[in-house]
Amino acid sequence: MTEFPGLPLALQLPELIAARQRVAPYVVTTPSICWPQGSLVGVLPAGTEVWSKLELFQQAGTFKPRGAMNVMLNLDPEVLGRGVTAVSAGNHAIATAYCAARLGVNAQVFMPKFARAHRVAKAEALGARVVLCETQTEMFERAEALQAKEGRTFIHPFEGPRTLQGTAGVGLEIGEQMPKLDVMLLPVGGGGLAGGVGAALKQLWPNILIYGVEPEGANTMTMSFEQGQTVQRESVSSIADSLCPPKSEPFSFSVCREVLDEIVLVDDAALRTAMNLILTDTQLVVEPAAAATIAALLGPLRDSLAGMRVGVICCGTNMDFADYLDIMAVAKK
Repeated sequence: MTEFPGLPLALQLPELIAARQRVAPYVVTTPSICWPQGSLVGVLPAGTEVWSKLELFQQAGTFKPRGAMNVMLNLDPEVLGRGVTAVSAGNHAIATAYCAARLGVNAQVFMPKFARAHRVAKAEALGARVVLCETQTEMFERAEALQAKEGRTFIHPFEGPRTLQGTAGVGLEIGEQMPKLDVMLLPVGGGGLAGGVGAALKQLWPNILIYGVEPEGANTMTMSFEQGQTVQRESVSSIADSLCPPKSEPFSFSVCREVLDEIVLVDDAALRTAMNLILTDTQLVVEPAAAATIAALLGPLRDSLAGMRVGVICCGTNMDFADYLDIMAVAKK
């Protein structure tokens, strides 16, 4: 283990370990597996060894509670008592609802009207009041108005030191559960997961290569890397809707720039292929974002990672089988 000089103090290893201990009563340690013999192993070059972190078994269905809970636990009790709010198409809303319920505080979340019914119902079942909005602009405006009116705290889906401290717990668990990896592949939306996990792994295994994986239709972090600054896109589009923030944010961008060696892109067809392969090999139904790292391993990184020990992550799934069939059916039209 070593310090990584490019990282802020908040993401040095002692702070990450402390954050993991802080949120431990509220999250579960998810398993890692050596990928079973099957479709994936059969198409990869000989000698390639794949390990997968199954974060889809996390509370609320994704890695998101790790960061959200760490943020909430660091709030002054009086501030936390005024409640929280969030903006999300699904996973972060569900995580915010879960964390608020565990801490006994009120949550009101704003979701788009196109959000999948299963995700809306899950957030509501966890106790959150869900308000559906026509546009993303309306979602943020209403969240800001609620903050001003009621003094609630806005829980960001991916930005800030406390969020990345929380998600780094995934990386610490990988370091305990997997043999030393040559390469780790991480899905990239806003960079909260990739930045946190990358910060942990670069300190545990300084020589590890870390690749980020973005959807082609939502390559916001790739554009940020190319331009050397945060960017905002006019529109984003991918079946991996939880990897589709329209803009990058300063802290998560700066950390990703330090810990990611490269970002590769995958298209929707590759995501569907990977989802089907995961179902075939493991019997797991995962959302498109959770298939992104397998899509990259099957596609742009297949040959360059030949013979290496590679880590991937199924970062979560909040969808029912009807949603899964709907996504997969598009490929057959």
